[in-house]
Amino acid sequence: MAKLKVPNMWAEFSKKMFFIFFAALTNAIALNNFLIPARVYGAGLNGVSQLISSSLFDFAHIHVSTGLLIILFNAPIALLGWYKIGRDFTLYSFMTVALMSIFSMIFPIIELTPDPIMNAVAGGVMSGVGIGCALKYGFSTGGMDIISMVLSKTTGRSIGSLMFGINLIIISTAGFVYGWEYALYTLLSIYVMTKVVDTIHTSHQKVTAMIVTKHSDEMIKAINDKLIRGITVIPAKGGYTGDDSAVLMIVITRYELYDLEIAVKETDTSAFVNILQTNKLIGEFWDTDQQKRQKEQL
Repeated sequence: MAKLKVPNMWAEFSKKMFFIFFAALTNAIALNNFLIPARVYGAGLNGVSQLISSSLFDFAHIHVSTGLLIILFNAPIALLGWYKIGRDFTLYSFMTVALMSIFSMIFPIIELTPDPIMNAVAGGVMSGVGIGCALKYGFSTGGMDIISMVLSKTTGRSIGSLMFGINLIIISTAGFVYGWEYALYTLLSIYVMTKVVDTIHTSHQKVTAMIVTKHSDEMIKAINDKLIRGITVIPAKGGYTGDDSAVLMIVITRYELYDLEIAVKETDTSAFVNILQTNKLIGEFWDTDQQKRQKEQL
């Protein structure tokens, strides 16, 4: 039986720094090469910043960089994340926002295609990939992401659907100011973005793991070292071998599935694991805040 390994903190930190850079870069490219040239507006504060920047230039001939507005608008919302979500989350998120703003200010605005539909789809995909990766690795691209995270914790709804609801005001404003054709392109871009976010960031999706093992005590300890979830132990007997074993049943989020797989592999390489999609839960299922409080008490 393999001994549990101590996580490499430097490796985890390096991974997070990589995805901060990656999320900032993808969102800056989405803005400067797809959304801004086509007058397709992004989600959240990025879209608000685009609208204000373009309106100031078109109606008052005042040029204010979208990137500058993004970081200015994100500063007060960072306080919400600091108190409601966590300091690490907010710090990494603001680092992402700052890098994205810098990239969008220094990168030239270049139209890669004149097709507004292609711009809307490509911009939505790139933004969604950046936002989804950020949320999956414990931070965000700021702005409405933080507000959506807070609402998701209180309502249990998916991040993507909440972001889509919040962004309806951006779609309406784009339609009133620049015409409903641009509002429809913006709607398409935000819809694509939310679907990509929900594909990558899956913490709201639940699964049930059925683990067949002959080392149930060691397996339970390994899982409890990584996750704070209830485990039901079901006595079992092999139908072919007749050997005694146990089935451990545990309900987790898809975001926690990676940690569960590591615990199983490091404890019992011969364990059999069946992952089932969970459509509905009745009873208590702790969110990240409840888990955090329990860890602090241990």
